[in-house]
Parts: sequence; structure tokens; C-alpha cells
Amino acid sequence: MGAYIVRRLLLIIPTLFLILLTNFIIVQAAPGGPVEQAIHQAESGTAQGGIGAGTGDGAAAASRGDRYQGSRGLSPEMVEQIKHQYGFDKPAHERFWTMLKGYLTLDFGDSFFKGKSVTELLVEKMPVTVSLGLWSTLLIYLIAIPLGIQKAIKHNGFFDRATAVLLVIGYAIPTFIFAVLLIVLFAGGSYWQIFPLQGLTSEGFEELSFFNQVKDYFWHLALPLTAVTIGGFAGLSYLTKFSFMEELGKQYVLTARAKGLVERRVLYGHVFRNAMLVIIAGMPAALVGIFLASNFLIEIIFNLDGLGLLGFEAVQQRDYPVIFGTLFLFTLVGLLLQLVSDVLYQVIDPRIDFGQRGQL
Repeated sequence: MGAYIVRRLLLIIPTLFLILLTNFIIVQAAPGGPVEQAIHQAESGTAQGGIGAGTGDGAAAASRGDRYQGSRGLSPEMVEQIKHQYGFDKPAHERFWTMLKGYLTLDFGDSFFKGKSVTELLVEKMPVTVSLGLWSTLLIYLIAIPLGIQKAIKHNGFFDRATAVLLVIGYAIPTFIFAVLLIVLFAGGSYWQIFPLQGLTSEGFEELSFFNQVKDYFWHLALPLTAVTIGGFAGLSYLTKFSFMEELGKQYVLTARAKGLVERRVLYGHVFRNAMLVIIAGMPAALVGIFLASNFLIEIIFNLDGLGLLGFEAVQQRDYPVIFGTLFLFTLVGLLLQLVSDVLYQVIDPRIDFGQRGQL
């Protein structure tokens, strides 16, 4: 077990390197980077505010002159100054090597447009993403596990067939479709204006009492959590059902029933513990999908100021330090959770030995 964990941890290093290298090449090749944006705004005579915060003296110098400078085009000195502000005056391989050296000390650099370091931005936005992820995970498991158990007990019955239709719908339709539908129905004003359209808190949130703050917080989370839960509980429900059905057909269940144990005692005293092992072991992998996939889109749709929205805005603005910082964090967390999932499988079922099989 120890050797396997060490190998997996060592494998994370080249995996992160290849992912960062691939995305670095793609991003560098994409047109419309921060330098091009600064030059365009300077030439149109509108370089100010956000660009000035990111480019410093470069964009400021481009915008200090008269407006007719933009119509004549920027001088080569101004262009080079803008490139220097963004670090694009160096070759690509030097910029990539500098980025990697900073990542070794968890220094992700500074945002081009937000006037803060990437680390500060990640720490600032993380509570929203973690909060949404934890609450949605809790709701998904609280709904999916009891539903899956009932479907296993009443297999091929009316309840099983009726809920199968709902699960198929939840499994087939993407989460963001549910989010848009909920907004149209309950927040867009077309039908009912019950919940807020976007954001995590109301104006004047700090002035509310503790009880009202909690109420306001969950009032804003109602639609995002509903969308994530509807889109995420179907797969777990089926996993729970089939796991319980497999255990119900084993010999120890027949023996327990033959001894006269009531069905509830057999189910929750013997079957539940064994059937839940696979579900518990798969929880880290499920967290990867909930945190890094579903919540990413939900934050964008509902304008929740978390890591998903931060990464989306960074891609739009070509804010490269933020793009690579969020990518590094998401990839690292995903790889570590996958390792935890594999270790839990082996702890729960000692027959699984990745080390002896030579698997990574």
C-alpha cells in the first residue's frame, strides 16, 4: 500500500507538468491575448481603468498622449513596453520555466486585470465553491441513497418503474439545462419571481442578524443547489440500487433470513454495511465531478463569485496567471481525490491490490 501511494504521488508531478505544458501551448497560440487587447485599447484611445491596473505604466503611457496618437498607431517603444508589463518580452520557453519555478513555491503570479495575486484570488473565491460543493454533495447523498435502497427492495415494482423515469430524465439532461429552466420559472420574472436571479447574498447582508443571514444565504443557494442535486443524484441512485441488489442475493442474507431475522434487521444490520462500502469508496471520485464539473457551470449561470466564475472570467480576459492557477488547483485536487478513492477501495476490499498487479 505504501509503495503504491508513493508511486501515485510521484506520478502526479509529470501529470501536472504535461497538463500545464499542453494548456500553455494552446493558450499562447490563441489570438486575442492581453498584449493584443492592451494595444487595441490604446490604439482606440480607450486604454484606462482595468487595463491600466494590469499593464501599469505601459498602458498608461499609451493613453496619456493625445487621442490622435491611437489613430497614428503605437510606436514600437510603446508596444515593447506593453509586452514587458505582461512578461511577453521573453521567449515562450523562458516564461514557462519561470511559471514552473514559481509553482514550486506556490507562487502563481499576479492577475493581469484584478490587481491581486492569484493566490489571494484563489483563497478569496474558494469558500463559495467549497460551500456550494459540500451542500450539493450532502443533498445528493441524502436523496440518492434512500431512493436507491427503496428501488432495490421494490425491484420491478411500481415504485421502481415510476422513479426510473425521473432518474432517466435527471441522468440525461445536463445540469446547466436544469439551472436555466429554474431561472426561467422561479427567478426570471416570466412566471414566478420567488428566488433571486444571481449572487450569493443580498445587499446589506452584513447588517442582518445571524438568523436572517443564514436565511438569506440559503435563499440564494436554493436554485443552484436544486439544479446540481437534480443533475447529480440519478447516477448515485442507480449505483446504490445495484449494490444493494447484489448483496441481497448473497448467501449470508439467505442465512440471516433463515434464522428468523426480520427484513429490516437483515437490510440495515447486514446488507447496508456491505453495500455502502463501494459507495463510500467512490465518494472522492464523485466529489471531483460535483466540484470541478457541475459547480463550474452553476457558478457561471448564477453569477456566484467562486473559482468557477473566476476561471471563466480569466479565460474571457486572457488572464493567463489566473487561468493556470485555477487549472493547477483543480488538477491537483482532482488527482489527490482520485488517489484517495483508490486507497479507500483497497482498504475496504483487501482483495484489491494495485501494487501486486503493477497498476498505477
